[in-house]
Amino acid sequence: MRASDAERERVAESLRDAVAEGRLDMEEFEQRLEAAYKARTHGELEPLVRDLPAPGSVGPAAPAVRRTEDESEVHWPSRIGHPPTSKGGFAFWSGFSRKGTWTVARRFTAFAMWGGGDIDLREARFEDRDTVLRLFTIMGGIGVTVPPELTVRVAGFGFMGAVDGSKAMGDGTPGSPDVTIVAYALMGGIGVDRKLRKAQKERLRSEKQRETLEKRERKELG
Repeated sequence: MRASDAERERVAESLRDAVAEGRLDMEEFEQRLEAAYKARTHGELEPLVRDLPAPGSVGPAAPAVRRTEDESEVHWPSRIGHPPTSKGGFAFWSGFSRKGTWTVARRFTAFAMWGGGDIDLREARFEDRDTVLRLFTIMGGIGVTVPPELTVRVAGFGFMGAVDGSKAMGDGTPGSPDVTIVAYALMGGIGVDRKLRKAQKERLRSEKQRETLEKRERKELG
């Protein structure tokens, strides 16, 4: 698993505390600190503090690397079984939006006429593992965004319109909710897309920037 900048900094702080308490000499501290900032994965970080206790204690070492939901696979059990915050959406000459950490009802119904709707499930919680979204549009449009880890099925049809969700269909990670999207479009459109979560995008961007910087440094040294 890739390590984040925050994880590298936590390890570096533990090393600074260790040298201040006399647990590491300066030479070993500098070697470990350099390795911490060069580490790319959790496996490279953990050995650097495995033999060190938590700062100010004499007990066993505290875990130096903490994986959050945004830094690993989604922890689905914590996101299933919540009271719904929304059971539907409606737009008539207007629009509606459901995004962020909202909770999807087990049966969610949305309608848009001469308007549009935006349904984002990337950070959503779920009332039930088996969830059905029923979407209807007349001369309007509804867009659904799902994360890569979610199990998604899409059914329905468009009349003088389109229902596009074939590329988003597929199984998610273990324990994922099973979301069925039933969509009907009359002279309108309903689309389902898979997109990365914000934290995943930021992590990939950070890794790319770091790799670019490392290539530049190697080129300057070479």
